[in-house]
Amino acid sequence: MSKAIIGVIGGSGLYAIDGVDVVAEHQVETPFGAPSDALIEAKIGDTTLFFLPRHGRGHRFSPSEINYRANIWALRKVGCTDVLSVSAVGSMQEHIAPGDVVLPTQFIDRTVGRARTFFEGGIVAHVGFADPISERVRQATIAACKKVDVTAHEGGAYVCIEGPQFSTRAESALFRTWPDVKVIGMTNMPEARLAREAELAYATLALVTDYDCWHEEHDAVTVDAVIATMVKNVAVAKQVIVELAKAPPSLACESHQALRHAVMTHGDAVDPAARARVALFMDKYSV
Repeated sequence: MSKAIIGVIGGSGLYAIDGVDVVAEHQVETPFGAPSDALIEAKIGDTTLFFLPRHGRGHRFSPSEINYRANIWALRKVGCTDVLSVSAVGSMQEHIAPGDVVLPTQFIDRTVGRARTFFEGGIVAHVGFADPISERVRQATIAACKKVDVTAHEGGAYVCIEGPQFSTRAESALFRTWPDVKVIGMTNMPEARLAREAELAYATLALVTDYDCWHEEHDAVTVDAVIATMVKNVAVAKQVIVELAKAPPSLACESHQALRHAVMTHGDAVDPAARARVALFMDKYSV
């Protein structure tokens, strides 16, 4: 593999980008069930991308219903090396306005009911996750943002809640007291955890749609307001993706070796069915 192959996870319509040569649609079967939708293979210049609408075309799946394991497994199966997660979020800081984008470096996971590992049922692995974002993918995305007319904020933490309801005012106020929290969303966990287990380098392009419900001078978040801003944000995201494809990240990344010393189960104790489920990730290792 001499070039990065980028998986783009986002909302419906992101594969419809001017200048993108759509090559094929892939229906991928996984040991964890069906992905949210078909993967759209496309080319921008010399870069291959695979687009996956996280909620399915037509927005059929709530954040809690998304089959995150199948989505990540499918992206790895088709050959992706990197993942750019395009996500709608609420701003938790005054200076980060709707229409801006954020490139976070950390996550705080407040989800409660989602499958968060590939390694269970007869095989155990503990991957390092102190730095959940691939800095090489994030930096390449920052460079792409600088070529687009958008206000981009670097760093900070993304709080991921279970949803599908928005926060209460008390929750929103609490999250704002936590150090360096910049945005709140519902979809990047356990997506980022699973990407690390799958040895995919992961970064987030967070598109700000609202101020959650903490801001006294703005209305509490509503679906209508979110959708209106989201339409504008998607246009920006498409431009960023094109620029990222023109100058993709290099291939050297620690994420691509995340499983090297992570499996704790002795080889002769690994359940054969569990081994088969993770063979896509583990075949290069002697486990």
